Amino acid sequence: MQKHLLRLGGTTVALLTTATLHACELCAIYRAADARGDYGSGFTFTTAAQFVPYRTEQFNGEEFPRANPDYLDRWMFHFVGGWNVTEKLGISLNIPLVHQSYQRVGIDDLTRPQTISAEETGLGDISLIGRYQVWQSTGMTLGGSINLLAGLKLPSGDTAHLDEQARQLRIYEGIVGPGHNHDALGPVTSGVHAHDLALGSGSVDGVLGWTANAHWQRAFLNAQFQYYPRMEGTGDYQYADELMVSGGPGVFLWLRPNSTISLELNASYDTAGRDRLGGRLSEHTGMTAWYLGPRLAFTWKSRFSAQLGIDLPVRIANRGFQNVPDYRLTSGITWRF
Repeated sequence: MQKHLLRLGGTTVALLTTATLHACELCAIYRAADARGDYGSGFTFTTAAQFVPYRTEQFNGEEFPRANPDYLDRWMFHFVGGWNVTEKLGISLNIPLVHQSYQRVGIDDLTRPQTISAEETGLGDISLIGRYQVWQSTGMTLGGSINLLAGLKLPSGDTAHLDEQARQLRIYEGIVGPGHNHDALGPVTSGVHAHDLALGSGSVDGVLGWTANAHWQRAFLNAQFQYYPRMEGTGDYQYADELMVSGGPGVFLWLRPNSTISLELNASYDTAGRDRLGGRLSEHTGMTAWYLGPRLAFTWKSRFSAQLGIDLPVRIANRGFQNVPDYRLTSGITWRF
């Protein structure tokens, strides 16, 4: 826009018009970041939802089609209260609510296969996260920020399915006897495992990460890094450490003093190692996935923001027999007080 105006006129009026538009765009961009809680102090409240259907069965990274496959459909609703103590320091409390429906083949006492279908709703594991801003720039041409994140995930979710996983293993080991070479999970009859259904881990885990964003005129770039070191929890089950990296370029499609609309191309990398049960590694856990998809965001003044996005799998490499995501649908709204 700026180059076209200069070419058309070259007069003082054209230059002043360009400068005014440019300033308004920067104000709108700043307000958009402020609405998301990137800048400024005060309270924020965010509700977010994620839907992930696990309906593709894979064995060692290759699709394993069956006539009546097992499945897991999971909704996660996050209710996040945040307090930016200052522009640099903030804290947030994340309370997740999980609703899931599934079908899986289970074995009652490891002797009678049966198809189990059910729906469950319950509280997930609560997390408390601190944020410290190490860099921020709100210049007229280039702006951005870098934040460090650290916190704890607390064992508030139901862990009955982890007890079920441990019970099945004890029964199996009682049948085959000591010294038998078998997977840590025991017999695997479904890509939806008992531990996949657990609403909580029963462990206190760490949360580490950083976020970065930068903008230049209408263009911007976001990046996020998250690492979750896991401890042993209920039933001697220990989820593997998980690493997630995401981000991508975007552009503001609509810029007005009080509102913005932006579109981002988001790429995600998610990898987790093998889980442990009773100290032993399982060959039917562990996954590395690459996703790509759009993100659409809207902000109003410095108070309200909303976003909607979808992650489409480019490649999912898993170990053993597992159900993997078909896609990930995300949405969220934030209100800054």
